Parts: sequence; structure tokens; C-alpha cells
Amino acid sequence: MLTNRIAAELKVEAARINAAVKLLDEGATVPFIARYRKEVTQGLDDTQLRFIEQRLGYLRELEDRRNVILRSISEQGKLTPELKTKIATADSKTELEDLYLPYKPKRRTKGQIAIEAGLLSLAEALYEDHNLDPEEQAREYVNSESGINDAKAALEGARYILIERFAEDAELLAKVRQYLIKEAFIQSQVVAGKETEGAKYKDYFAHSEKLMQTPSHRALAMFRGRNEGILQLKMDADPQSESNTSSFCETLIASHLCFQHQGRAGDDWFQQVVQWTWRIKLQLHLETELFAALRETAESSAIDVFAKNLKDLLMAAPAGTKTTLGLDPGLRTGVKMAVVDGTGKVLHTGTIFPHAPQKQWEKSVRTLETVCQQYKVDLISVGNGTGSRETDALVAEMLKKSGADIQKVMVSEAGASVYSASELAANELPGMDVSLRGAVSIARRLQDPLAELVKIEPKAIGVGQYQHDVSQSHLGRALDNTIEDCVNAVGVDLNTASPALLSYVSGLNKTLASNIVAFRDQQGRFSNRLQLKQVERLGPKAFEQAAGFLRIANGDNPLDASAVHPESYPVVDKIIDLTKAAVNDIVANPQILNTIDAKQLVDENVGELTVADIIEELKKPGRDPRPEFKTATFKEGINTIDDLQPGMILEGVVSNVANFGAFVDVGVHQDGLVHISALTNKFIKDPREVVKAGDIVKVKVLEVDVARKRIAFTMRLDDTPAAKQPGNSKPQAAKGNSRPKHSKSAPANAAMGNAFADAFAKAKKG
Repeated sequence: MLTNRIAAELKVEAARINAAVKLLDEGATVPFIARYRKEVTQGLDDTQLRFIEQRLGYLRELEDRRNVILRSISEQGKLTPELKTKIATADSKTELEDLYLPYKPKRRTKGQIAIEAGLLSLAEALYEDHNLDPEEQAREYVNSESGINDAKAALEGARYILIERFAEDAELLAKVRQYLIKEAFIQSQVVAGKETEGAKYKDYFAHSEKLMQTPSHRALAMFRGRNEGILQLKMDADPQSESNTSSFCETLIASHLCFQHQGRAGDDWFQQVVQWTWRIKLQLHLETELFAALRETAESSAIDVFAKNLKDLLMAAPAGTKTTLGLDPGLRTGVKMAVVDGTGKVLHTGTIFPHAPQKQWEKSVRTLETVCQQYKVDLISVGNGTGSRETDALVAEMLKKSGADIQKVMVSEAGASVYSASELAANELPGMDVSLRGAVSIARRLQDPLAELVKIEPKAIGVGQYQHDVSQSHLGRALDNTIEDCVNAVGVDLNTASPALLSYVSGLNKTLASNIVAFRDQQGRFSNRLQLKQVERLGPKAFEQAAGFLRIANGDNPLDASAVHPESYPVVDKIIDLTKAAVNDIVANPQILNTIDAKQLVDENVGELTVADIIEELKKPGRDPRPEFKTATFKEGINTIDDLQPGMILEGVVSNVANFGAFVDVGVHQDGLVHISALTNKFIKDPREVVKAGDIVKVKVLEVDVARKRIAFTMRLDDTPAAKQPGNSKPQAAKGNSRPKHSKSAPANAAMGNAFADAFAKAKKG
């Protein structure tokens, strides 16, 4: 059974997998199962459930393909008991396709044409007895009517019959493939004449490394270079061999066929068959297959990085319900302003022109001061795009002159322009100029990053690596799952949430989200969760899935503001009976709740895991799992990459995390890279062991390449920047990607020399 296989892979009982699969098949979402069906799955968490969901899809596709193959071979009358067993036990799509290859309908091949010409018996005779003289045997098959005009044509036909037979031998394919997976290298060469055009790929102009051990970022860089016509890629099956005359793969093929050249009459001819089997059939086929496997693995890793960075960004600390002034910086076109209240409602918009060519600096300072006083602004959110440091300086001067106790924060404005031009923004902010909507988004994303960023296409947020090069369907599914997990982990205010935010709530979709907002607009705010049942098309199943994640503050029932599901309200009634206290006295009262024995509340409908969850939730109802709000302080006077000098220690924000390190924004409009080896003094395999997107960190500048817009940082503050060489304006750093064990100088060029750094550093700009 499929569930038994998943159970073995997860090392949990099959009964728990069966229960989870049943719930998923019934339409339950992962967040709902993880939160409210712990008893059924015996506590499977959301990570395990996501694995089950994805693995189940793959295995079901595998079963469907297995059945198609069995049916096809059976209809051909070629399904033997032995073959049926092999197909039934194949545990991957690759193995299945290998077994199906000889029986797969295909266009007429040279081997099939040779068989039609009557050359099958010649091929089999020469295969079975290498003492036979090929030329002598072939003369007997000369037949001009069949297109076999001489012995040479007969031998060529026989050769193709055997080549195609061997190339479709599943066992042989598996042997050669396994060798290549372990030993083959990928080689990258620059296309002649493309050196200047493809300068960013110079690390790969003459590059070679083990194929299946190539890190995802290097693999994707090479594949992109090939797609752009800069690089040529090939597989080297014999990296240790000094001769190109033969391949070890030919030796493998010969061994599989029990062939050894012994100087017999037919040995030269059959050795050529072996060579052609590798060089004409298997080499290109397996190179294509293994390159595809490498790309698939690299894409999966890139998607995983994107999803993790997106989660970190969405789960960043919210500033909270504070009146916020959002500033969308611009130079010639001015700085757009928007003031929003604690609920995100727009109170004021406008534009100031402090920078060239207008240079209305003093007037802009006065305008900002007036707006802040008039609307009692608590926070100022400055977008980090063009003109951000100049605008930040403007705000700083205003705050200094006015003495106002207002915190200013630099935030990423990635995707703000995408939101501004969206249909959602037009519906939310009708009649507002598109340019001003960006300022609204910048203000709101400081108040609540999750609520605002779900309105933007995830790929426009700019926290991925090569997101345009990976499978868009796989990427979209992974990002949707990530957003769904984040939204449901935090919970949603039913009376203020946008349709975009509501659409990610368990059990809801865009239509139901729009219907909820329409109901709210027509009937007024929700006062209890049961009113959800009155929303058009929101049936019992959707209510069951969604209700626990939707919160109502100051409603009819204080439990509606918590994550306690309405189906569990009877358990709270039992607690009330046991404690003789009112519900308002129980909520957020750990002193009373700690006296409860969970086992007293367990019955045939509610288990101990659920009871424990309810009690914990009542202690801190509606608790937010996101961290406390903190901000980074960018160093005054450091506004552009030209201002950076090796040795400077700066505070910054981690903007992205890749497999090879972390990108940090220090306010110079170009993120710098902290290579994985420079994140900490201890050995780590994953940068996320140390940092995540949104973290505030201190970094030291190691190297600055102004021309290529690359910055190398270290978080090991005792590291020594690379020294400049005489006559060279650029510091010289250690080359290579190896991680030094004792050196205190981080490998700056590992960061600076990677083509991937270019694409990734620019990613957040959309």
C-alpha cells in the first residue's frame, strides 16, 4: 500500500498515515489537520503532513503510470509473469520507464527496419557466437529487394538491431546510470566569442565538478548560461581518464553482456556494437536524463529556499496597530506620502519634492512635520528604493527639528509597484492615483507584513533564487502552501481582513473570501463565528475548516477571539462547570487553568491532545507566534556602495538567505553577501542555522567591487579584510568555494565570483 511506504519513509505508524490520507482525501487542509485533528493523526505536525500530501501525489501518479504500462504491454501480448513482477515492484518513475522502453510504441527505427529486412537471425547469431566471421555470415543475407545490397549493409542492420536491444535493457541502463550518478562530471565551457557578453558567467568559462554533487545555485547558473547561449555543457563520464579512445561505460556494457575481446573472428565487430551502444544511444540519452535530474534537484532546492525566505518575511514582527506614515521615495517624481490609521485605513495622501530638480527640502520638512502632528503619527515607514537614503535623511532632519517621538523604519518596497497596479489595489483604494497606492502598501507592510504581502504575487516580493527558471507550477504550489501555513498559524481578524488574506484561510478560496467581505459590507461587522454560516456558498465543510482560524475581537463570545474551534466550545463549558468561574474569568487566567486536570475533560469525542491545546490557548488567547518588533539602524553617511570601505562594521537586515550564504541590506541600495563560511566560527551546512530573512545583524565589510556592484560581508567581526595589492585598486581575496578551517579571512571571492550572486542580489527589486 502507498500509505505503508510513506509510513516507512516517515518512520511512523501506518495507521497515522492512513488517518491523515483519509482527512486529506475528504478535503481537509494541512493547517486544519495539524491544529484540530491531532487525535486522529496522533499528533502529526504540519511538516509531516505536507510531506504526506506531496509524497502521496507522486506515488499515486506512479501507480497510474504503472497501470497504463501494464495495460499497454498486456495488449501487445508480451506481458510475462517475470516482467509483471518487475513492473509491480518498481519504486520510481525512472525504473518504470526503463522497463517499458522495449515495449513503448515508437517511430520506425533503423533496428526495426533491419528486422523487417530479415536481419534478426544474423544479429542473434553474431551475438551468441563470436567465433563466427561477420563478413562471411553477412553475405548470406544480401537481398537487393529488401534493400540489403551488400554484406556491409547487412552488418550495419544487425548492428542497429543489437544496439537498440541493449539500449533498452533496463538492468543495463540501471548499471550505467548508477555509475554516472557516482562518477560523472558536468563540464562547462564558454561559447567562442561570448566572453565579453557573458562576463557574469566567467566562473563557468572552464568549469568542471561532480555532476550529482553540484550545488543548486551553480547548477542553475550554468543552465541559465546555456539557455542564454553563453555556455556549453556536457557530461564527462570518464573524468579520471587521460584517453578519449574508450569509456568505462563501454567496459560496463561489455561486462553486462558477458563479452571479452579474445581475438575471435567476431570480436572486433561486436566490440564496435558495444562502443556504438554507449556513444550513439546511451551517452546522449543518459546525459539528457541526468542533466534533467540535476535541474529538477536544483529547482527543488531553489523553490525550497524561496519558500523558507517567504515564510521568514511573512512571519516578520508586525509593528502593530499604530498610525503610520508611509513614504515611497522618488527623486524627479517626488516622494509619495500616505498616512494610515491602526487598522490600515487611509487618512491622508500627498507628494513632496525634496530632491532634484525641484529641491523643495525645507518645504518638505515642514510638510512632514505638519502631517505627523495632524494625524498623530507613531511610525514612519520609508521604502528602500531609489532615493531612500536621501528621504531617510529628510525624515531624520524633520524629527530632529520637531523633537517628535516617532520611530522611522526602512522597509523593503519590493512588489509595491506590482500591488499598486493590481485589480485588488483598485478595489481597495478606488479613485486613488496608482503612484500613491505604493505608499499605502509601504505603510501597511510595516504594521502587518503578513496581511499586506499576501496581496502581492509572491514572485514579485523578490526573495527567491532564479524563480523565473524553475517550474512555475511547482513554485506556485510551494509558495501557496507557505502562505497558507503562515496565515493560519497567525490567524485572521474576520472584521478587518482583506479578501487576499481571507483567501488563504483554511477551507476558503477567493470566491468565499469575496463573499465574506461582501457580507461584512452589507450586514456590518461580524459579532460571532456562527454568522459565517450565513455567508453565500460557505457550507458546513468550509465552516469546519475555517472557523478556528478566523478571530472576532470584542464579539458576543470571548472564545471567538481565540484559536479554540467552535466544535470545542463544549469542552470550555466543562471547564466552566469544573472551576465555577465565568468564561471571561477563565480566558487569559493561567492561575485557574493550571488547576485543570486535562484527563477529566477527555471523552469519546475529545482526546487529551485536544484538551491540552484548548487549555494552552485559553492561557494566551489569540497569541501571535511572530517575534517582537525590532528595527535596524543604518549608519549615517553610508548611502551608496561607493561609501563602503573594507573593515567597516555596520548594522543591517538579512534580506535573503541562499544555500551558500545570506544577503544583507545595509542601506546602500545593493545587498551584500555573507558567505556561509563567514556567518559563524563553527561549521554549518545550512545558513538558516544562524540567520533568517528579517534578522538584524552586524557585519564587517570584507571587499567592495563597485564596478560589478558586489559586496562581501562577514559576520565574524574579527575577520581581516583582504589587503590591496600594489598597483591594483581591488583587494585580493582567497579564491575558491572551500571553507577555511583556521583562517580568519573569509573567502570573499567565493561570494564575489559567483554569477548567481548577481541575480540573487537583484531579486528583491522584482
